[in-house]
Amino acid sequence: MSLTTGPVARAAAVDKSPEPGTSTRRGRRSPSRHNLTGWLFSTPFLVLFGLFMLFPIVATLLMSFTDFGARNVTRPLEAEFVGLENYTKLFQDDTFLKALFNTGYFVVVGVPATIVLGLLAAILLNNGIDRARTFFRIGFYAPVVTTIVAVAIVWRFVLDPTDGLITSLASEAGLSAPDFLGSETWAMPSLIAMAVWRNLGTVMVLCVAGLQAIPTEVREAARLDGAGAWQELRRITVPLLRPTLLYATVITSIGYLNVFEEPFVMTQGGPSDSTLTVSLDMYREGFNFFHMGYASAMAYVLFVVIMAITVLQLRLLKDNTR
Repeated sequence: MSLTTGPVARAAAVDKSPEPGTSTRRGRRSPSRHNLTGWLFSTPFLVLFGLFMLFPIVATLLMSFTDFGARNVTRPLEAEFVGLENYTKLFQDDTFLKALFNTGYFVVVGVPATIVLGLLAAILLNNGIDRARTFFRIGFYAPVVTTIVAVAIVWRFVLDPTDGLITSLASEAGLSAPDFLGSETWAMPSLIAMAVWRNLGTVMVLCVAGLQAIPTEVREAARLDGAGAWQELRRITVPLLRPTLLYATVITSIGYLNVFEEPFVMTQGGPSDSTLTVSLDMYREGFNFFHMGYASAMAYVLFVVIMAITVLQLRLLKDNTR
């Protein structure tokens, strides 16, 4: 007779049945308790984010519609509501328009130069250099993690019109070097050169990772078909690196649209506001002249520009990587 049949077995089965309201699996938590645990672990981040990110963002937006100034620091509720007056004044302000133009110039010239040089450095490190590859990677990336003060000291020495490195080399060759940081013509290109030198390491790291993800079979097949170095770069490397290049373009563009440290440390926006950027103009209006409502309006205009350019670039990324 089978042990699984009979009154005793049936009674045991009845005794082992779960009680009403208990889970069939030991240790299973209800969804509400699981969600509560997640929110509890997230609470420290949410509190810090609310205090130091969300609150300043909302406060700045509200300030941009007021004449908030130094007198309102201790009495913020007494700031007068002016509506869109700050925003309309911005586009009648020649200084802001010049800063906007300078920022656009910085981005249009600096971003392509950074991407191209970063890609070339990545290709050389991935294919052209066999020895001391790690040393060169660290050398290219070191400026990225170096403080702007150290970078500024080095570049001031390089660009100094009397004893600078470029001036000395030019005099040895019988030439004369311009005053790079004191000339309206050369000041912005000098800052762009410094920014490109400082940031191409980030693009290089991204592109090296992208190059290493390209299957070697694809390159070998192209070489067997007679493709040269230029054809391999144009028809294989760049198309397969398109997501990486566009991502690098997005983050580089965002950084260059927010450019502040380079002109602040090197030129203070001069000469004659030729290196004044939107971020530097915003800093001046907010912390030098205490026109904080006006500076907040500048911040949100720059925010809208950054969002528009980023969305456009991300749409390109989506459309070209399907």
